Amino acid sequence: MTATRVDAEVIRRLPKASLHDHLDGGLRPATVVELAAEVGHTLPTTDPDELAAWYYDAANSGDLVRYIATFEHTLAVMQSREGLLRTAEEYVLDLAADGVVYGEVRYAPELNTRGGLTMSEVVETVQEGLAAGMAKAAAAGTPVRVGTLLCGMRMFDRVAEAADLAVAFRDAGVVGFDIAGAEDGFPPADHLAAFEKLRRESVPFTIHAGEAHGLPSIHQALQVCGAQRIGHGVRITEDIVDGKLGRLAGWVRDRRIALEMCPTSNLQTGAATSIAEHPITALKDLGFRVTLNTDNRLVSGTTMTREMSLLVEEAGWTVEDLRTVTVNAVKSAFIPFDERKALIEDVVLPGYAL
Repeated sequence: MTATRVDAEVIRRLPKASLHDHLDGGLRPATVVELAAEVGHTLPTTDPDELAAWYYDAANSGDLVRYIATFEHTLAVMQSREGLLRTAEEYVLDLAADGVVYGEVRYAPELNTRGGLTMSEVVETVQEGLAAGMAKAAAAGTPVRVGTLLCGMRMFDRVAEAADLAVAFRDAGVVGFDIAGAEDGFPPADHLAAFEKLRRESVPFTIHAGEAHGLPSIHQALQVCGAQRIGHGVRITEDIVDGKLGRLAGWVRDRRIALEMCPTSNLQTGAATSIAEHPITALKDLGFRVTLNTDNRLVSGTTMTREMSLLVEEAGWTVEDLRTVTVNAVKSAFIPFDERKALIEDVVLPGYAL
């Protein structure tokens, strides 16, 4: 059976794995409205549907100031223990409702300290909320495993501190590390000491690269900093000419380095021109370990079901293609091998036996 004959509801029920999804970019609009009222933060509108539309319009405006403003509103309601607990729990329940069986959520704890919480307290609180969400999802018969990636903001000075927290919470739900924020002008090697410490402590990490900046960013992330995965990585295509792979592209493919690709988000940021021509399809066909992700579900107005459906409808993907990127994601998850193997054999593959 091909995915072109499968409707969105069937796609929603397919087991999915998400590796690249930001906590502060995926809140429920109604939750933003309610929490904003509690903390006295002014929103563009207090109607949840209108707020969702405002986010989508801002993200698609091509105006960087408007795009950044979207995160100002979500972060404003994530500065207290109550706000973090609620948003983390709802994050998990929303993944479960979308058919996600494994997810990794990323956020930068330094951005949640304006209300007086320390970075360590932020991590503890988010983990508590995620655990509550996982317990509720399991009780409802839709279990989902969610691991945390702590982010350092590459243009600020607390990356090392965030890396230290990833080490400290390595056995308490944090499965890895990332750097986020403005890519162009803030190369990964600026934080080499943090990555070297993570390697010494056996903490895996991914790096946002190859989205706003090209091949040098990807090269630094992999060959200088030692990243095990690449966030986005769409511009690896600049090292591929007429199907012939350059040295860096060959390294990425041959070493099975996962590319955390986010089609809708890439359209909004200008890293891709259309779903039909998004590099994820060509890279998949060339044998790269591509994975499919949402990046920021509220900001991009998307879900894993929507991302899959768009690729089916506009890029001709089949059920087998969807299964491939899901298996790719689980294979590249920052959890132990035996757990990845069990997820693939016991959950993912049976779920695609349509």
